[in-house]
Amino acid sequence: MLYALTGSVEAGVIYALMALGVYLTFRILDFPDLTVDGSFATGGAVAAVMITNGYSPLLATLGAMLAGCVAGSVTGLLHTKGKINTLLSGIISMIALYSINLRIMGKANTPLLGADTLFTEISSFLSSLQPLSILAAVGVSVLLIKWAIDWFLDTEIGLAIRATGDNTKMIRSFSANTDNMKIIGLSLSNGLVALSGALIAQYQEFADISMGIGIIIIGLASVIMGEAIFGHSSIRRATFAVIGGAIVYRLIIMFALRIGLDPNDLKLLTAIIVVIALVSSRMIDTWKDRRVRAPKEEPLAAAGQGARGESHAET
Repeated sequence: MLYALTGSVEAGVIYALMALGVYLTFRILDFPDLTVDGSFATGGAVAAVMITNGYSPLLATLGAMLAGCVAGSVTGLLHTKGKINTLLSGIISMIALYSINLRIMGKANTPLLGADTLFTEISSFLSSLQPLSILAAVGVSVLLIKWAIDWFLDTEIGLAIRATGDNTKMIRSFSANTDNMKIIGLSLSNGLVALSGALIAQYQEFADISMGIGIIIIGLASVIMGEAIFGHSSIRRATFAVIGGAIVYRLIIMFALRIGLDPNDLKLLTAIIVVIALVSSRMIDTWKDRRVRAPKEEPLAAAGQGARGESHAET
């Protein structure tokens, strides 16, 4: 049980990178990017092929991240320069990446059994921390990336990206190039997604052409569930909530499998989790709005009753 719990938290932290990428497009840019399903597998494919061809795991991981950035840039160009709808531009990139990933690997599956990966190097380097060496290394790395994202979103470019997602017409009126902001945001997002895919491929010791199918739903579940549980009152709190949501999601999947859920039903479970998170989030927001309005409405009602009383007295 302890081993399964540790493994689920490790996987959740790695998937948190993908969820952070989804957060950047879904919440910051307000761009429903379906490229994620393709770029996640691209990250795994590039990393696996480079490692099997003798490159260092670190260089292979960085190469995978760069490939994801390129994929996100293509989606951004299709949308901004090609004037293609947001959903359609992501779908086009996702479909194209399926064939590109097959070209990269040359087959549907690339095993990494027996190959040196980032995780084998971490385990040997931090052998004194076993069995928590991988969790410690990945956890620190993800927190550093979270801090970098928080810092970037407070820079001039980051604020412009946030403003582009909030109100494109307004930021354009200030002479900001919203097209470039969208391309940068999509590139950074898919770079994080591909990085997560590269780490997952090394963690499970194989890359598969289908490893990205439905990954956007997992990302959305992590974002929505994390915000519902941990809140999202600020960027720093929201990025922390996304990481927490990814870990909670993996723990839910682990417990579902432990109680005997058929693995074939995991996609259905993911869809149910997203629906529950969306509905509960909407209900919580509605409840908060009512609580905020209630104290303001009571004095108005009292004032109305007082005015009616005075009018009766005058009569």
